[in-house]
Amino acid sequence: MRKLGHQACVLPMAIRGVDPAMRVAGEAWTVEGHVDRTLDPDLTLLEWTRLLSRAPRGKVLVLQPHTRDIALMGELSAKALAMKGVRGFVVEAPCRDVAEVAALGFPVFAAGATPSDITGRWVAHAFGRPIDIGGVTIASGDFVAGDRDGVVAIPRALAKRVVAETERVMGTEGAVRKAILGGMDPYKAYLKHRKF
Repeated sequence: MRKLGHQACVLPMAIRGVDPAMRVAGEAWTVEGHVDRTLDPDLTLLEWTRLLSRAPRGKVLVLQPHTRDIALMGELSAKALAMKGVRGFVVEAPCRDVAEVAALGFPVFAAGATPSDITGRWVAHAFGRPIDIGGVTIASGDFVAGDRDGVVAIPRALAKRVVAETERVMGTEGAVRKAILGGMDPYKAYLKHRKF
């Protein structure tokens, strides 16, 4: 992405899979919300279940909650999204029920864990609009991918070029790896392939 002039693509490193083995990849569906401690508890749960119902099959739900004090994912919500065919969940906030979510295998990438939930405190206010997570702008339809190294966002307009460049780079890196494992000095391998 750097070669294509797009620097802001890596989400904050605090956002990790609740299980390090988790992987997620797919088109983003973005949601934004906010804290409001004056909300009726029933209303917040009604709106949360509506959000879960709206999540499109085959997409990765990417959420900017504007809080890091409240868990925005738990076991029942993860099960509901998995049953709908949602590909995964990425949030700049904690998760709860971490052991259960990890055991489920539904990809959840969150910033930590807390038992504190949304009831009477948080509500979504925007769906499908661009959001910012750690200086990275993500729009619905952009591509997101996450693994144990973190989460990246690729603008839809660059996706084909990024895939082509990634395939080219991986081929070169494979040649460098083969050369080094075959006994070539790393410096000489770099000089030959200009990749490391």
